[in-house]
Amino acid sequence: MRLDGVLFFPVTPFGDDGSVNGRTLAVHVAKGVAAGAGGVFAACGTGEFNALALEEYSSVVSTSVSAAAGQVPVLSGAGGSLPFAQACARAATEAGADGLLLMPPYLVSAPATGLVGYVRQVAAVTDLPIIVYQRGTARFTPSAVAELTSLPSVIGFKDGLGDFDLLQRIILRVRQATDRPFTFFNGLPTAELTVPAYRGLGVPLYSSAVFAFAPEIALAFHKAVTGGDEVMVQRLLTSFYLPLVELRDLVPGYAVSLVKAGVRLRGLDVGGVRAPLVDPAPEHVAELERIIAAGLELAG
Repeated sequence: MRLDGVLFFPVTPFGDDGSVNGRTLAVHVAKGVAAGAGGVFAACGTGEFNALALEEYSSVVSTSVSAAAGQVPVLSGAGGSLPFAQACARAATEAGADGLLLMPPYLVSAPATGLVGYVRQVAAVTDLPIIVYQRGTARFTPSAVAELTSLPSVIGFKDGLGDFDLLQRIILRVRQATDRPFTFFNGLPTAELTVPAYRGLGVPLYSSAVFAFAPEIALAFHKAVTGGDEVMVQRLLTSFYLPLVELRDLVPGYAVSLVKAGVRLRGLDVGGVRAPLVDPAPEHVAELERIIAAGLELAG
């Protein structure tokens, strides 16, 4: 499975009664694929994986697979307790997903050997390709990631820490350990802000939460950064991504709830977020609207 272009992390819509709104999700995913997404990552961080029951998770994945209609790969999240992560892996397999993004085992801290064991035991219940997500309590050592390359189903590593010294050492150890294709990508929130730095390490692939609500801006940035248009890259970073990140950092959880608010502002009613996240304050939604307008003007 090859991933390239702008990776789309859809939100999970909720209806007025709080349940997953599958019809709206299908529209959201289909629009993203039509806009030019290089891959769909359903029920991941932006999709409030942490807030979904297993039955809801299965529904989100199957709906996303159907909406993508085979045009691009669909990967889904898995994580949390080992039994739940394994259940997600099985459900994703049954739903027709093309791969998994294996997120941290929440709340607990563990040594790298334990994290490797966690990945091994999830990989044991599915044949799906797995991308391991380093973030929060899941902090891997270079030797641990090199060890993971012995698992044929582990095809990549998503970095959500932003520790460039550690990531460079991980990349070097992995390249020493295997010559098979192994993908690294930038998984920091609002990843575009750090894309130039990651590209300096030879990691051009990144996730884009912005694509969920402003694909025009996300694609304009991708075109500029891959085409060497440094002037446009700096304009977008300064006028759109920087104020977006500053707004995001005002309240914990805004990395998700602002994205959902952005989708609503662009005309698709995806509902609010589930607790413990909170929806943005009205003044922050107004500021988000101004930021989006500035980005769209630049994107043309």
